[in-house]
Amino acid sequence: MSGEALNTIQYSKLPERARKAITGFMPDEDRIADRVKHFRNVQRRGADRDGDREIFDGVTFTHRFVDAPGDEESVSWHFAETGEGEPIVFLHGIPDSWFQWHHQMAALASTHRCISVDLKGYGQSEKRPGDYRHEGAADQLFDMLQTIGVTRFNLVTHDRGTVQGDFIAAKHPEAVIRYGRGEQHLYNFHPDLAPQGELFLNAPWTGLMEDPVRFVVWVYTWITERPIPDATIERVIQEFSYPGVSRAVPRYFNSSSFRIEWLARRNRLLKAWRCPILIMQGHNSKTQPREFYEKAAEYIPNASNVLVSYLPGGHFWTLESPTETTAAIARLLSM
Repeated sequence: MSGEALNTIQYSKLPERARKAITGFMPDEDRIADRVKHFRNVQRRGADRDGDREIFDGVTFTHRFVDAPGDEESVSWHFAETGEGEPIVFLHGIPDSWFQWHHQMAALASTHRCISVDLKGYGQSEKRPGDYRHEGAADQLFDMLQTIGVTRFNLVTHDRGTVQGDFIAAKHPEAVIRYGRGEQHLYNFHPDLAPQGELFLNAPWTGLMEDPVRFVVWVYTWITERPIPDATIERVIQEFSYPGVSRAVPRYFNSSSFRIEWLARRNRLLKAWRCPILIMQGHNSKTQPREFYEKAAEYIPNASNVLVSYLPGGHFWTLESPTETTAAIARLLSM
C-alpha cells in the first residue's frame, strides 16, 4: 500500500459515552499522593534463580531463566510456569510482569501448562539495548518459546503484551492454537485515548518511571475501576523495581507509536490471523471503549471464529476481576 493510501486512513470517531469517560482523563494528583504515601515502604524483592518456587492460590509456580537467540547474540528471558497439558502462553502489559496472570494460571494449572513471560525489558528479563520494536521483540519471544520446546500454544495477552501477541499470531499461524487478545486497540483508534504514548517515550528524561511506587500507583489509579488488594499492588511495584526496567521499557515507545501499531494491524496483521480469537475488554475501560469492539468479527475476516467478552472493571481486569477473567479464558479454550 502506498504512503498516500496509508494517509487516507482516518482516526475513528469517539463514541459520545467514551468521550465523556475521558473528560478529566488523567488521575487526581492528591489521590495519587495519598496512595503513594500508603505504599512508600514497599521493599524491593530479590532476584529469583532458575528453579525457585512460589505458591499462589495454593498452586506451586516455578521460576525459569533461559537464553535464546536475539540482538545478534542472545537475549535472557525470565518466565514462571505451573501445570501440565496443552500450553497457554501469557503476555502482560505495562507496568506489569508475569505476575499479572498468577490467578488465571493457578486456576488453569490442573488442565494446562501455564507459562507467563516477563516481556523483554520488564521484570527479570533482558534489559540491555537492542531491538525494542514490538515486532522485533515478538520475533525474539517466539524464538525463546521454540528454545524451550513450546511449538504450539494458546496465546493470552493484555495491553502492551497484546501488541507483541498480534505479531506472533499473524506471523506464526501454525503455532497459535487460539488467541485471547486483551485490552488493546484493534481496528478503531483515536489518539485522545492514548495520551500516555508521549509521556512514556519521554520517561528517561522526565523521570516518570524512576520511582516505581509512584509510577505503578499512578497507572493503576488512573485506569482501574475495581479495588485490588494492597498485597497485589505491592508485588506489582516490586516487579517494576528490578534494576534497569525504568530505562528499558521506554525504548518500546521510542521505537514505535500507537498510530504505527494501529496501521500495522489495519494494513497487514488483522487479515493474517487464522485461529479462533476471543477479544477481551474491560466493560468500563477508559482507554478501550467497548463500542469499538462490537463488530470485531468483521475486522478479522480470516479467523476461524471471533467472539468478544466484556469483563467487569476497568483496564486491569486480570486483577480487578480475576474469576471472570479465568472464565473468559476457559471460554477461549473451548472454542
